[in-house]
Amino acid sequence: MPELLYAVALNPALPSGLLGRLIDAADADEELALALADRPDLGPEQVRRLAARDRETAARLAWGGLLRAEDVDPVARPLVALALLDEGRGDPAWATALARHPDPYVRMRLGACPGLPDEAADLLAEDEDTDVVGELGLHTDRTDLLARLAGHPESEVRRWVAANQAAPPELLTALLADEVQVRRQAAGNPATPGAAAARHVDDHPLVRQQLSEHPGLPAGTYHRLAEDPTPWVRGNLAENPGIDLALMHRLAEDDGYDVRRRLAHHPTVPLDLLEHLAVAVRIGATLLPRIAGAEPAELSRLAGSAEPRVRMLVARHRNLPAPVRDALAADVDAAVATSVAPHPGLTTGQLTALLDRFGTKLATAVAANPDAPTALLDRIATTEPVPAKALRAIAAHPHAGPEALARGLASTDRRTAEAAAGNPALPPEVIAALAGEAWSAGTEESGSNR
Repeated sequence: MPELLYAVALNPALPSGLLGRLIDAADADEELALALADRPDLGPEQVRRLAARDRETAARLAWGGLLRAEDVDPVARPLVALALLDEGRGDPAWATALARHPDPYVRMRLGACPGLPDEAADLLAEDEDTDVVGELGLHTDRTDLLARLAGHPESEVRRWVAANQAAPPELLTALLADEVQVRRQAAGNPATPGAAAARHVDDHPLVRQQLSEHPGLPAGTYHRLAEDPTPWVRGNLAENPGIDLALMHRLAEDDGYDVRRRLAHHPTVPLDLLEHLAVAVRIGATLLPRIAGAEPAELSRLAGSAEPRVRMLVARHRNLPAPVRDALAADVDAAVATSVAPHPGLTTGQLTALLDRFGTKLATAVAANPDAPTALLDRIATTEPVPAKALRAIAAHPHAGPEALARGLASTDRRTAEAAAGNPALPPEVIAALAGEAWSAGTEESGSNR
């Protein structure tokens, strides 16, 4: 299974001698080189050697902060140079040369880089390729350049200027008089004055869809948009931080299912309204912003709700006060217990009790708990049939024991086997043997395909 070699290459416990051997082997294996490039413990010489292999590996090293500007030739490796410029660690002198590069993709990528020297930005602004100029229009913070590009003959360029939050308010207001796609971007741009954007409340549906995301509109405009026949407009509105309490209550009764679901994700939705929404719509396994920001007293009240779907919202929080966490861990509802089982701080006794009460139904959630002990993970891994997701969680767990990891490595599920191969709890001798076996399998497979 050659894929295991790539997982082993990322294992933090990989012995240094074996790391050197894998770097030697990476000369003939692009995937292995890319995997090794994600390691944070590479030495300078190892970085230089991997970077010399191909531009994809070198770019990965650049994005990871391991490659230095002095190690890069911007003429021979323009995409690697761009990766460093994008991270703010490249040589600004490269930018002017790259702005003249014959490949429009290189010039377009350059337009998205922060802090471009004026000479390079001016060259890109005059580029014959619309995509290059548009990328610059979206990312530049030079007001003089934005003013120039706002008058560009191609609407695609003006559209990206209209989406740029660094554009001056008066420029964005002027772009509201442009064609539909340009107006659409300007209407939703938070930097566009709210009063000017609000005048487009009866505009084209595409414009209204973006307008409904603007956080600074007059209250009356939001209420007008709540009457819009397009559910997408009302759905955007439901998550908009600028809407008032009265409008939230109105949207909570909207006949569009997605409108109510998105309202549940509003960062300041009142808790009583959120309780109503928890019963009315399927919210999904996610921590809602309002729950994430709730006070301890609020979490305690919601955790005591008679409605399990409300308690489940609280159970997804991962920093609960201990009394609230413990009460939810004793909950009789399986969905609530599943949500709280991965919470840090639960004791071995509590996790064991959860598994005793609900069996394999909770195996995956218990295995995902960072404090789950080795013995409990072994119990889950040896219980037949073990749920595939539970074994995958165990294979990646830092407390996984040798027997559980062996089961993970033997799994026919690729992701489970790779998680076990990359687990630093794997004994060094197993890592070494596994790397040798995987490399042999990979070279044999490569030879059979010739």
